[in-house]
Formats: sequence, structure tokens, C-alpha cells
Amino acid sequence: MSSDDEAGEEVSQTELNYNRAAYRLHMVTWNVATAEPSEDVASLLQLNDQPPIDLYVIGLQEVIATPVRFISDLMAEDSWSHLFMDTLGPEGFVKVTSVRMQGLLLLVFAKMMHLPFIRNIQTTYTRTGIFGYWGNKGAVSVRFSFYGHMVCFVNCHLAAHMHNALQRVDEFEYILETQDFDIFDTPRVLDHKVVFWFGDLNFRIEDHGLHFVRSSINGGRLNLLWSKDQLLMMKKKEPFLQEFEEGPLNFKPTYKFDRKAETYDTSGKKRKPAWTDRILWRIKPTLPSDEDDEDDEKASTSTDNGQDEYPIMVTQNTYTSVMSYGVSDHKPVIGNFTLEMRKYFDTQLVHVAPVGEWSADQNALLTYTVQEDFMSSTWDWIGLYKIGFKNASDYETFVWVRENELPEKPVDKDEIPLLSGEYVLGYYSTNLNSIVGLSDTFQVSSKRAAMEGLVPKDVNGIN
Repeated sequence: MSSDDEAGEEVSQTELNYNRAAYRLHMVTWNVATAEPSEDVASLLQLNDQPPIDLYVIGLQEVIATPVRFISDLMAEDSWSHLFMDTLGPEGFVKVTSVRMQGLLLLVFAKMMHLPFIRNIQTTYTRTGIFGYWGNKGAVSVRFSFYGHMVCFVNCHLAAHMHNALQRVDEFEYILETQDFDIFDTPRVLDHKVVFWFGDLNFRIEDHGLHFVRSSINGGRLNLLWSKDQLLMMKKKEPFLQEFEEGPLNFKPTYKFDRKAETYDTSGKKRKPAWTDRILWRIKPTLPSDEDDEDDEKASTSTDNGQDEYPIMVTQNTYTSVMSYGVSDHKPVIGNFTLEMRKYFDTQLVHVAPVGEWSADQNALLTYTVQEDFMSSTWDWIGLYKIGFKNASDYETFVWVRENELPEKPVDKDEIPLLSGEYVLGYYSTNLNSIVGLSDTFQVSSKRAAMEGLVPKDVNGIN
């Protein structure tokens, strides 16, 4: 190899590493068995984990979904969503999106700083239970672009019972084939660069009797059960399953437990323990390159947005269950990952900022500048958010962004919160279903609030 070639390779490697970053993803899957939320999910979310977490993806199954309850949940957030938002909001996480199909619920949260770089959010669902009508079984999915990388999360609840292993595989294959998104370059689940497949997949442990399974668990010899785990067995037979990776099952089977206990089923049925609750992932295979075939080369080097291909690396840091939660007959499973990637962009689509000082004592002004062309809408708006806000609709006030209007927007003082604190402005795109521009944090103050006794005065009588 010539020195020029070596220099070129060095430059290419430098470009590959340029703007490369690592992000932490924390995933939870939990069949909550129609239980109401427990009071504390902090240990489930590992809020003090280091390095800090960037994204939370939480998949629940068997959220209570009686017809009356389900209709009420459509009009307001369900109790589980409230719990997670109330827990994560004060930690600086914002709900990006959610999707619900009867008992299946999928929630995505992100650190506030990442919101402008999560775009093209779409959700969908597939019914497989009761002939596909009611939706007690099936999948809910969320897809989005994260710093230009297309990712998809599929939360499943598949058919139950020992003898339905093949049906579970067929259901998952059906979900992959039928779920579609209104995105031209990633219309199917498997078109995404990274897919996470998780949920109550309901695979059981074959052949071994109840006594052998329980004694293997109690003796810490989990490896004796792996060869008869239906999912691991099916992966040897089904090529499409072989593309999915999973960490080792070094935690106790998560089904079936007595409620509010860490003991396996003591009822008359004495169901055999099983690893029903799982988290797997798939990195999109790279097409083989062929110097004689330009089309193949283009296909293997193209990306979701037409730029050169830079791989995304997925490393699993933790894969375990949390035995302390007992509201369900399943134990929750958590998976903690590091996503290492080259950011395809780090500029917000819209720059938005407050003008001057903001106070409830006077009218205010904000300004915005579109920094990259995108399909805006007359329904786009700019919201004022108090730090700790829970989702894009959790604004204190907002102004519409109308076409052909000045990029400066007045805000009436009566719309500005009386309570002083730290706030941000966020530009919400209805077409992209996401906040595409966030201001720096700024202070809103109010002398009027202090005089009205809404906030304590300092020694000078000013808050």
C-alpha cells in the first residue's frame, strides 16, 4: 500500500470518527397483569445510572383495558403513563411519543436536549389475538430518526401456552410483514437500521419437568435450561430470527410468580417457570459490496438520508430482571444499551429564542429562524415550557406559526406564568410530530407574583 493510500485510509477513519457519539438506552418490558401502578419505579428505571441515560423505551403488556377503562384512557393519559411521566419529568426527560392498543402500551422518553434530533416519529399496531379483532395480542411499534439513524421499537404480546411456539414465530413474522410506515425509505420494520423486539413473547421451557426446572433455578444452574428454551430453539430453525441478537439469560425466569412475592406459582396449576419476557435487537445487515456492480455498491453505502453509510454499534450493558416488583405475576425485565453512532446532523431545524427579559409584568417577544428547509405547516406552534415539562403538550402557553408572518411573535403578559422559574421555548412541527427547535434555558421573573404572595420575597422585597 502506497503512502498516499495509507494517508487516505487515515483520513477516512478520521472522518468516520468525526462527530461520533455514544448514547445510553434503557429499556423495560413488563407484563403488568392488569395491576394498577406501583408507587415507585425509580429502581426499575435506574435513574442514577452512570453514564447517564439518554433514552427510555418502556413496553407494557396487559395494561387494564376493559371497554369503559380503555375509552377513559383515550381521553386522558392512563395511570401507568402518568407514573412514568411523573417520575421522569423531574429528571429532565420528556415523553417523545406513545402508542396504545388495548392492553399493549409503548412509551418513549428522551432527555430534553435530544428532542430536536428525534424526527419523523410514527407509530402503528397490529392485532393478532381473537382473530385479529379485539387486539388482546399483537404488537405496537414506534419508529423515528435519531440523529439521522432510523430506529424502530416493537413491543409484542404473543400467543400463550406451551404448544404454541410455532404460532408465536408465525405471529411475529406476520407483524414484520404487515406493519408499515408512511416513510418512503423505511416503510417496513426491517428496513430500519436498528430494530428492538421485546415484550411478553410467551416462549416456554420444553421437555424439562417442573421439579427439574425449579431445582435448576434454585441451584443457580440456569444454563441447564437454555437448550430447551423455545425461542433459542426456534432461532436455530428460522433464518429471520437468527438476525436478532439477545444477551445471555443469566437471570431467573420471569414467569410465573405469586403476586407480591418472589416465589414461583404455588396455586393448584403450579405453572412451570419460563423466560417469557425478552429484549432482542437486530442491526440491519450490510449488503455485500461488488466492485463490478455499481448498484450494489450504492445500495450498501447509501443511508436513510442519502449520505455515506456510517455504522451504528449496539452494545448491551445490562440484561436482567427486577425481582422486587410484585404487583404482577411477571417480573419486569430491563435492558441497558450503548448506541454508538456518527451523527448525521447536529443543527436544529429551527432556531428559537426569547427577546430580552421575560416577565409576567410586561408583554414579551420571541423570535425564530428556520435553519434547514422542512415541510412546515400552518398548524406548527411555539410553546413556552417550564423546565421539567412532561410532553410536547405540556406547555404554559403557545403561539401559532403562520406562513408569511414575521419571524417575531408577541406574547401577551397575561399568558406568561406568574411563577418565576426556568423555561425553554420549543418549536413543534405537526408534520414531523416532534419538537424541532429548542431555545436555551432562560429565566421568567415576576415582581407582580411576589407582591401577590405567589413566591417568597427576598430581603429587598423582589423575588
